[in-house]
Amino acid sequence: MNRGRLAGFLLLAFALAAAADLASLLAGAEQGHRIAKPLLMPLLAGYTAARGGPRLLVVALLFGWGGDVFLLADADWAFLVGMGSFAAGHVCYLVLFGRGRTPTALGAGYAVALLATVALLWPDLPADLRIPVAAYSLLLTAMAYRSSGLGLYAGLGGALFLLSDTLIATGVAHWPQPPVPDFWIMLTYLAAQYLLVKGALERRQETPAAPAANRESRTTV
Repeated sequence: MNRGRLAGFLLLAFALAAAADLASLLAGAEQGHRIAKPLLMPLLAGYTAARGGPRLLVVALLFGWGGDVFLLADADWAFLVGMGSFAAGHVCYLVLFGRGRTPTALGAGYAVALLATVALLWPDLPADLRIPVAAYSLLLTAMAYRSSGLGLYAGLGGALFLLSDTLIATGVAHWPQPPVPDFWIMLTYLAAQYLLVKGALERRQETPAAPAANRESRTTV
């Protein structure tokens, strides 16, 4: 199987696993969720690798997989370890995104959203989770902001990642939740990770074009 067919197969498998996971959450089938969820990020990471994506992108997805697995356990220590694994993934994303141009107004908006969210959640969070959640929120918001430097897809992915984790945080704070909250958390999370991958892969494809254009301009002078 060539790399193109392998990538297509892995993307299809990811889509099927995502559909199975979301359907399980809607149906209240906990066992189906526990089976499908650990498959998601390895399949997306495999697709990324088959497409020749950056290693940091693959590593970020695998850290996401670690977070997914630990958050399946209903224990405070597992929540903290899972959050740490996601945080490591965000560091990978930040390094991958580099110092691309990002709108200043967007950064101001994200800063206001961060401060408002942490301030509102703080009194309702368990005391031992307040500082870890605040630190994680800062890192996540920075990732969401920097993702916009890769274009529309990645920027939207970063925003959806922020929304997904905000839904988790409001649940920990025992705020009112939408119907079937885990469905909305996973839907926004899966869309976020896929869009971050799509944006990063498209940017990688565009990058080699610049040297070629430069060579052409030099030869025509």
